[in-house]
Amino acid sequence: MSMKVLIAEDDPVLRSLLKNILANWEYDVLIASDGDEAWSALQSEDAPQLAILDWMMPGLHGSEVCRRVRHEAKEPRTYIILLSAHEWQDTETGADDYLFKPFKVSELRARVHAGKRAIETQREPLHAFAKREHTVGI
Repeated sequence: MSMKVLIAEDDPVLRSLLKNILANWEYDVLIASDGDEAWSALQSEDAPQLAILDWMMPGLHGSEVCRRVRHEAKEPRTYIILLSAHEWQDTETGADDYLFKPFKVSELRARVHAGKRAIETQREPLHAFAKREHTVGI
């Protein structure tokens, strides 16, 4: 099963580029052209596990979408990478990582891979507990 990734980017060229790159890496890619679409996608029943959010978008900015997601505190936690043209970090957003434009594909791959590892690590204790319950017969 491939991991679902949301790309929220208002620039259609960059959005398409990101979608193609991640699809080539065998991720199940959802796209949003603004923050409101991103927020809706992240509220869905089968919300993406990883989101790449542009900092500045029409409607809700990526930083606001991130704050809202963290305020909801749903499990499993969505891994969020904020994409920005400015090399500064607002630690109040709750983002897991930042990627600055322009970026190298190798940087994108490293950050997405780190997010995937974090998501898998987050889920491991749940799987181990369920397996132990079944083995012990609780």
